[in-house]
Amino acid sequence: MPSRCSFRLLPACTERYQFRFSTYRNIRAVSSLTSSFISRVQDAGLKYQIYTSKSTNPFLNLSIEHFLLQKSPADSTILFFYVDRPSVVIGRNQNPWLEADLQLLRSGPLVKSWATAGSIQNVNATIDIVRRRSGGGAVFHDHGNVNYCVICPTQSFTRDKHVEMVVKAIRKDNRRARVNERHDIVLDQGRRATNGSQPELADMHQTEFQTNGQQALKVSGSAYKLTRTRSLHHGTCLLNSPNIKELSQYLNSPARQFLKAKGVESVRSPVGNVYTGFKSDSSLHFQGCVVESFATLHGLGPELLAGFDRAGEQGELQQGANWVCGSLDDSLENIREIHAGMKELQARHGPKTHGR
Repeated sequence: MPSRCSFRLLPACTERYQFRFSTYRNIRAVSSLTSSFISRVQDAGLKYQIYTSKSTNPFLNLSIEHFLLQKSPADSTILFFYVDRPSVVIGRNQNPWLEADLQLLRSGPLVKSWATAGSIQNVNATIDIVRRRSGGGAVFHDHGNVNYCVICPTQSFTRDKHVEMVVKAIRKDNRRARVNERHDIVLDQGRRATNGSQPELADMHQTEFQTNGQQALKVSGSAYKLTRTRSLHHGTCLLNSPNIKELSQYLNSPARQFLKAKGVESVRSPVGNVYTGFKSDSSLHFQGCVVESFATLHGLGPELLAGFDRAGEQGELQQGANWVCGSLDDSLENIREIHAGMKELQARHGPKTHGR
């Protein structure tokens, strides 16, 4: 006679319990990944931390930045990369109605993207508009644009230190790159000088190209957020954006001539791409070059570079004696502070598009 407590699950019930158990295991796995990330960010022994986001959500990536600024040790240096889906990002003190064509962004315009074979295709895209927590001007992000962020102790921060690090990385492929007086990265135009008066190769503020009055093309702009102990410097880098000719239409407000408002207006500059044509691995290549410059700047060995490569291949955190590298994904949205940061950006830092 069967026990009173024994029972037999019907097939439907079995599937339901299996689903719940599977969901529970996934939650546990996500919690394990996020807790591992949190513990390493706050580890005082990890002076150098490098992360790459696999998410293209601008609200998430900017919130990860803010989390790293708030939670990392005061004497640590962080390098963070991310690529956003098509979006317009404005500075904290800017007026969105002066900086972007909001009606165009809300209409779901055709946006260019690279196809796998290197051809350009047009797709209807939802273009987010996001107000970041730092200053600076308005920029357009897409998959041909890599964003980098460096967070370091305020006492060792200068506005040129890490932008020169990025120029050094870019010069491995494009010798025209330099830092201008606004701390932007630009590409000098014109021919290479032949008169023997070429600048020192270590000088990141000059190139050997004679511009002859031609205006340099901007490929990267920077913005900053400074606190008493920590400083954040982040910038864009146009590698091979297929929307390079359309940027002005997204960042040109038809209301500008009719409005007078408080706020910081963007400085308009002609733009260009670091690479010519399609390169399927341009983002990874650029990040690898910047990591090499970062390692040289801070006197780190080849094991850091190997760890960065492994982190990208395996999708797991890699740790050394005083460094950590890792790939991040959308699961970080489950971290309470990051989730709250996303909600803050969506609710308070800029108009919503497409009902967001």
